[in-house]
Amino acid sequence: MRIVIVEDNISVARGIAYVLRDSGHAVDLLHDGQEADVFLRGDGGDVIVLDINLPGLSGIDVLRGLRQRGDTRPVLLLTARSSTGERIQGLDAGADDYLIKPFEMAELEARIRALARRRDVPVLQPMAIGALQFDPQTRQVTGPDGPIELPRKELSVFEAMILLRGRTVSKSSLLDSVYGTGADVDAQVVEVYVSRLRKRLKPHGVEIRVQRGLGYVMQSAKE
Repeated sequence: MRIVIVEDNISVARGIAYVLRDSGHAVDLLHDGQEADVFLRGDGGDVIVLDINLPGLSGIDVLRGLRQRGDTRPVLLLTARSSTGERIQGLDAGADDYLIKPFEMAELEARIRALARRRDVPVLQPMAIGALQFDPQTRQVTGPDGPIELPRKELSVFEAMILLRGRTVSKSSLLDSVYGTGADVDAQVVEVYVSRLRKRLKPHGVEIRVQRGLGYVMQSAKE
């Protein structure tokens, strides 16, 4: 799942991002309301975690802009303990849920999972490639002998590529799938994950081919 975090407290934002990425999610980090408003107009994140008090534009203004554009993505507001009026204002503006600071990270993750389940999107069906099955809902890869446990970063690469099976996926797109847009990570790290993943998949009849200068294509070895 791809999660957009809009929080101006850098340490809090990085702490949230660390936990979510460690759980296998891609995370986009933004710290300014105006910047977030522009970013969210063209972004395809699944869930938005939005602080109310932001520089540039307030979280309420960002939220109103989303809903006025017909954007129905789930929004979880982060609010201060004393700001009851702001919480009511946020819910009236279209927020799906709110969480009061300070909060436990386990509760944040649980609320994000709940919002993702309620999101009105088509349910992706299990997919097959080579001798493997992939369930997009549970993110489980299964082979002839049972479940295959892929490291989290490699699983994110696998997921991004099987959803675009047979098509070229750019290195930058894979980097966004693993870390989120704007992450301070060298794009060359994608080559490491792809190389490791290629070795794990080859015995199961799955190939990852390099399209020089363009990206990678994942397909069955028989194709």
